[in-house]
Amino acid sequence: MTTTIRSGLIALTVAAVVAAAAVAATTAEAATGVALAASVEDEGADCAVSSFSTINNAQLPDPFTRINGTRISTTADWRCRRAEIREMAETYVYGQKPAKPATVTGSVSTTSITANVSDQGKSTSFSASVQLPSTGTAPYPAVFVLAGVADTATILASGAAVINYNPLTVGAEGTSRSAKSGAFYTLYGSTSTTGLEMAWAWGVSRLIDVIEQSGTSILRADGLGVTGCSRYGKGAFTIGVFDQRIALTMPIESGSGGVPAFRSIPGESGSQPLSSAYNEQPWLGDAFGSFTSNPNALPVDTHEMVAMIAPRGLFIMENPHIDWLAAKSGSVAALGGAEVYKALGAGDNITYWSDVSDGTHCANRSEWKTPLQQNIQKFLLRTGNAAGSFHISSKKAGNLSQWRTWTTPTLTSGATTSPTTVPTTTPPTTTPTTPPASGACSATVSLNSWTGGYVATVRVTAGSTALTGWSVGVTLPGGSAITNTWNATATGSSGTVSFRNVSYNGSVTAGASTEFGFQGTGTGPTATPTCQAG
Repeated sequence: MTTTIRSGLIALTVAAVVAAAAVAATTAEAATGVALAASVEDEGADCAVSSFSTINNAQLPDPFTRINGTRISTTADWRCRRAEIREMAETYVYGQKPAKPATVTGSVSTTSITANVSDQGKSTSFSASVQLPSTGTAPYPAVFVLAGVADTATILASGAAVINYNPLTVGAEGTSRSAKSGAFYTLYGSTSTTGLEMAWAWGVSRLIDVIEQSGTSILRADGLGVTGCSRYGKGAFTIGVFDQRIALTMPIESGSGGVPAFRSIPGESGSQPLSSAYNEQPWLGDAFGSFTSNPNALPVDTHEMVAMIAPRGLFIMENPHIDWLAAKSGSVAALGGAEVYKALGAGDNITYWSDVSDGTHCANRSEWKTPLQQNIQKFLLRTGNAAGSFHISSKKAGNLSQWRTWTTPTLTSGATTSPTTVPTTTPPTTTPTTPPASGACSATVSLNSWTGGYVATVRVTAGSTALTGWSVGVTLPGGSAITNTWNATATGSSGTVSFRNVSYNGSVTAGASTEFGFQGTGTGPTATPTCQAG
């Protein structure tokens, strides 16, 4: 069975880091009684993930069942099950979040954070302003507030700093999917299939890198939260899902493309249709366009993204007075994800609140003030231990029993029951079987397929001599046609297709690799691609 591994990571090193982090976290949690943020962006980066495809299931997929059909049985199993969900979510919903870039530098002051990032021969930089609370002493915990849309007064009064993050500098709205712009797309190309939500998440991760490097004189890297409302609620949710260093995630009225379950939205009267959320802005990844009229084909749904935040703090705030915001579907996702929280023994770490009287969009509501303070105290300041709770409005109440056939297992605290490290041999789909000749190059392809379509990722590897340019030939089966290409220029769309490097990825040092990809209809290629230098 084909497996994929997060690029740029050495399995044994990552496993050692994760093990050490787990021991430290367990000790700290035992002392405080609160699940803490991880010390790494992705604890499951070393997990081998089997190949997967689309499904046909009108109900929410079972978050406890692995891709191979077996169910997890221990809390330790969740780490690599989470990695499976992450890969499927990136492939079909958000687009890929690149691993930490080659170089991240920057600075933290009492008024700002600046990140300078270099990767794949390109560089960019972006900043966020900082506002410190008037109470407490440094180093301060902090909350990333997307576009300043949140109850910043209560955050500051609770003793946490506010990091005002403008996500549009990293991924701009108002662009077509083939001409995306912002710091993320400066590095990874304007035709990248990664959507804005994931680009925004990548930007916060790089700012966290800088906070970690700065020491503890101003801000605490182990006490970070994120929040935002509406489209920025979508972004806040995605940020918390894909960076485990975020201790507290607080999406507000995120609507379609945020917390609400994809499968539930089409049946919720007045909610923003998935096609509308997909086309309004390139918030979601390009591949999601294939599922806007058939979310039942997705092998994941947002209840599993809620679960990816577990056992860290999560406070979901929704508005039942505006149908467009899909609060009923939001409660379905929250209830489904809460089952994973319970199975991990962290049921007290999730709060959901849609029972509010004020229907104004993105209002600072009195009902949310106390739980906001309590969550900051619990997960950022570590001075409280209030239990999370659900307050679902009768106007928009979801019923989880209508959306699942699976049950919640009792997970034991034993060791993992499945492999969690990278195999000692690299999967044959991503490594040439023989070394390329001097001055030559090789290419390999890996596929993520579903009924009627696929996404192909092609890795180009230089031989013993550096490349200054390359071209790759791919033979497609009959009936297959390419609909989208990124990080390369394609000649042709069916039969034998030639791909040539673009300006920023033609230079590849000896033995190094670069990647491009394409999406197509029909069946993906099975023959080994050809590669030529020059």
